Amino acid sequence: MATALHIKTTVQPGGKIEVNAPELTEGMRVSVFVAVEEDESAEKPRALDIISRFQGHRVFKTAEEVDAYIREERDSWERE
Repeated sequence: MATALHIKTTVQPGGKIEVNAPELTEGMRVSVFVAVEEDESAEKPRALDIISRFQGHRVFKTAEEVDAYIREERDSWERE
């Protein structure tokens, strides 16, 4: 049965990662998985910024335009 160790370390110059685990003995075969932690300080893009990068035609540019369109549609239902 496999045993898992959770060890945090910092990447050194040249992309080198050092793992110190005294519970491991010399000659043991191990598998190492590296999970890169997310940079919490990095600003995440807003959904609108991502959408605005897509090419193509957008019908409405502002929320006010959407509201006006919906109002016109509802008014047209009442006239029929």
